[in-house]
Amino acid sequence: IYANFIREIPNKKPGFPALALVVSGGHTDLVLMKNHGRLKWIGGTLDDAAGEAFDKTARLLELGYPGGPAISAEAEKYLSKNPTAKLNLFPRPMLENFSSRGQPSSGWDFSFSGLKTAVSREVKSNPTTLPLRRTELAAQVQEAIVDVLVEKTLRAVKKFNPKSLLLAG
Repeated sequence: IYANFIREIPNKKPGFPALALVVSGGHTDLVLMKNHGRLKWIGGTLDDAAGEAFDKTARLLELGYPGGPAISAEAEKYLSKNPTAKLNLFPRPMLENFSSRGQPSSGWDFSFSGLKTAVSREVKSNPTTLPLRRTELAAQVQEAIVDVLVEKTLRAVKKFNPKSLLLAG
């Protein structure tokens, strides 16, 4: 999170309160920063983080590691040829305000294990077409993960009304 404060641009320092979206291989978190050292975790990873989902689905699609850049490169190939494609094959996990166990949640938590399972089912349903569908499936995965990150972050921005939105990971 504090990498956002390293480079000082005159009159462009992040203001408080700030909302931080942290996306990495092991964590996906939304953190409200009331001030330096005054952090409030408002939601995060329940199982697989976004970066972990990228890594695991890249492996299912027989792409390289790390998964995020590998999926992005493959997705770009598909999107350059299909810029208006509907990318809704895979679920958008936890966009409703319920946890995976059916209990009410804060609405700020993330769970990408179901997405990984959906990709696995899709690949296993017809493995012979994977080479032909790899770019499309990569675009579908990327869109599903990014949709969840953006939607939850925008909801948090509306609720907490921060002066700054920070990205980290």
